[in-house]
This record gives sequence, C-alpha cells and structure tokens, in this order.
Amino acid sequence: MELCDYTAHELHDMLVRREISCEDICRSIFKRIKLLDKKIKAYITVIEEEALMRARDIDQEISQGAEPGPLTGIPVAIKDNICTEGLRTTCASKILHNFVPPYNATVINKLHSQKVIITGKTNMDEFAMGSSTENSGFFPTSNPWALDRVPGGSSGGSAAAVAAGEAICALGSDTGGSIRQPAAFCGVVGMKPTYGAVSRFGLVAFASSLDQIGPMTRDVTDAALMLNAICGHDRWDSTSIPTDYPDFTTFLVDDIKGLRVGVPKEYFTEGLSPEVREIIEKAIATLETLGANIVETTLPHTDYALPAYYLIAPGEASSNLARYDGVRYGYRADDADDVVDMFIKSRSRGFGDEVKRRIMLGSYALSAGYYDAYYLKALKVRTLIKRDFEAAFENCDVLISPTTPTPAFRKGEKIDDPLTMYMSDIYTLAVNLAGLPAISVPGGFRNGLPVGVQFIGKPLGEGTLLRVAYSFEQSSNYRGKRPPIVEEVL
Repeated sequence: MELCDYTAHELHDMLVRREISCEDICRSIFKRIKLLDKKIKAYITVIEEEALMRARDIDQEISQGAEPGPLTGIPVAIKDNICTEGLRTTCASKILHNFVPPYNATVINKLHSQKVIITGKTNMDEFAMGSSTENSGFFPTSNPWALDRVPGGSSGGSAAAVAAGEAICALGSDTGGSIRQPAAFCGVVGMKPTYGAVSRFGLVAFASSLDQIGPMTRDVTDAALMLNAICGHDRWDSTSIPTDYPDFTTFLVDDIKGLRVGVPKEYFTEGLSPEVREIIEKAIATLETLGANIVETTLPHTDYALPAYYLIAPGEASSNLARYDGVRYGYRADDADDVVDMFIKSRSRGFGDEVKRRIMLGSYALSAGYYDAYYLKALKVRTLIKRDFEAAFENCDVLISPTTPTPAFRKGEKIDDPLTMYMSDIYTLAVNLAGLPAISVPGGFRNGLPVGVQFIGKPLGEGTLLRVAYSFEQSSNYRGKRPPIVEEVL
C-alpha cells in the first residue's frame, strides 16, 4: 500500500517511529495526483513545490528533536471557497477565476499551527451551489469509484481527493449537505459540526446562517483529529460559540451499550431507494447488536424542510453575492457602455446557470410584497423543524438516517432537472436548518458504489456522534477499500 492510502493517524505513528518522513508522504500524494487527477479532476489548483518545501522544513524540525503532533506533515486538500493567503481561491466560478485572498481563513491558520501541509484547492459546485460538482465553472469532477458517476456536491473535489488518495484529509463546507452527501457518494467520512463550532471567517459566504466548515477523512479517528484542530471560538466570527471544546479523540470508544438511537419514520418513506434502505436497515441492526436501544421517532415537518431551505438559502445567497459587481475584485466586463451595463455584463458572464437561478429565487423571495408570503414563512417553518429535533432528542441520544436517497448517480442524469437534483439533499438539509452536527460514514456498497449512513446529534454533541460512528466503523469491514481506478494504477 502506498503512503497516500494510509490514514493520518497511521502516518503519524510511522513519523513518530521515524520510519518515514513528511516529504515521503507528500511525494506519494503528488505521485497519485499526477497518475489520477487528469481523470478525476479533484483539484483546481495544486501547489506541489510549496508543499514539498514545507515538508522538508518540518522534517528538519523533527530531525532536531521536535515531536510530531497528531497532524504534523499530513497533506490536506482545501475546498476552493476557503480563503488561503497568496493562493488562488475561485469558488469554482469564472467571476473569481483570478482572485488571490490577502488573508487566511481562521481554519487555515489553525491547520498551519498544527503543521499540516496544504496540497491545493479542490473543485466544487460554483459558490457551493449544487449536489454533483457539475456546476463548477471550470470542469466537472468524477467519482473515483466510477468515472461516469458524480462525486456529489458541493464538496465533490474534496471527497474525490480523499477517496482516491490525492489527499489524506480535506476540508469541505456544508450548507445543506455539501460535506455529507459527497462523503457518502465517495465512500469517505464527512462531518458537519454544530453551527458556530468552527469559525466561518474566511469562508466565502453562500448562506451565512447555514454554512459550516468541516472535515472529510478516511476514517472516524481522522475526523476527530481534524475537529480538534479546527473547532474553537473565534472573535472574528460573530456566530462562533464561546465554549470550551473537548479532545474529541477521547470519544473514540467502541462501546454504545444503552445509547438510544432514534429512527425518524419520515426518512424511510417513498423516494428512498431499495439498495440504500437495505444498508441503513442493516446498520440499525448492527447498532442493536452492539447494545444500542433503537427507538422509533418522528420529525413531522420533514416534508417542509426542502421548500423552506430553498427559500432561505437563495435569499441569503442573493444578498451575499451582490458584492460581485465587477468593481472591486473578480471578473469585470471590459466592453461595457456604462456602469450599469458593466454590472449586468460582469454578473451575466461571470456566474453560471445554477448561481443565477438561486440569485433570482432569493431576490424574488425577499422582494417587497413576497417577503412575508415566502421568506418569513420559511423562517417560521425553520423554527418548527428545529423544535422537531428538540422533541426527538428528548427520547434519543442520536438519530440515524440515510445520507442520500440513492448511491452516486450518473453524470448528466439530473443536471437539467433542478428539482430532482435538489432532492439529493433531502436527508441532510434539515440538519443545517436546525444548526445540528451530523456525520456520514461508509455503510456498505451496492453495485460497486458506496452508500453512506448518517448520524445526527444534539447541539455540540460531536463527541457522542463520534462515539457512535467509531463503534459502527469498528464493526464494519469497509475501511481500507480503494476505488478500482486506484487498484488499476498500482
């Protein structure tokens, strides 16, 4: 097995024993990128030279006696909507194709303090708006398990990179399922923390009350290590929660005896494919065998989550994206007759179809005469959804559900049908509306494609989620499986 196929904690152990160097790990990653990324296209920007220089510097420190930390020398890919000082950050949009931020996002500074090595910026749906990474303004990304399938979205590049060994870990962002859905499609672990647990400073905004940065990793242990690195209060983010966070690795205990696991009946109705249902039911049986108490519960306003989300998120997007006007930075039309014409041409050419669609939806919902009828009503529904979860957690410690209704679908299958595409996030977006933590872990395979199992927790309940996910992971044999395309090149 190549170094790029190991987990972060396995590589850490080898570094501690001085069996490998940080440069060895990096060279393995970039070798894999060169072998596979022409087919997968997980990255928009790769920074091999800078990464190798940083790896050599860290190796020098270790040779002089410095003890490697848990993430020292670990190559991490960054979703391209997270600002990186001096490194192009495009949001996979032509309107930001040459934008280089003058500062780092808080999570980037946190990773630097852990001596992580950034490998580059990953592809995504433009401005994080999509469920397949087909809405990228540059090129679509392929699923490593089947190149004719989508990797999910909007963090599809990050998920594909981790699955294919083009990064050990990655950061994604999750507004309605954009970490968990691609994690499920690509057979990796993806975690959306509690809203406010991870700073959003430096995350290019899509929907500010929903966006959250989180880790995408090979296993649950690495997810805990990444959470340790990125969680914490940040004075630069007014929504950041001022609380102390535990060492999340202490929750990696293979014991869930007596834990109450809720099964929301609304998540097992029409629309859930038989192959996914079978895997989720098997996962529930596994948890029961491990000693968990399975409890049927209800989230009665589930049917209203998707319409509420697609009023709230586009409403916030239409406001956030108003800043891209061709005046201060980003793409500017150079053939405009006047200022107004420049605004129109810059935005018309710079934004893709899905972004324009959501801006128009949001502007309509926020407009005079429609605000009360649509946006305000959606906010009230959001409150009802939040109360549904609160009621469910009175009798449960965590909830279990599918992450997606189907395994990864084929490229082009849903791109011309936005409503069908939006349904891909039917089991994930309510979590964002309620601000809860959730994690998707590999639950099995159907027809060679990964299927994810989602666990949903109480606010700041990441520890319990990790405990359940870790126990489930230990009982499965899905860890270490590699996509066929990886096996072909080895």
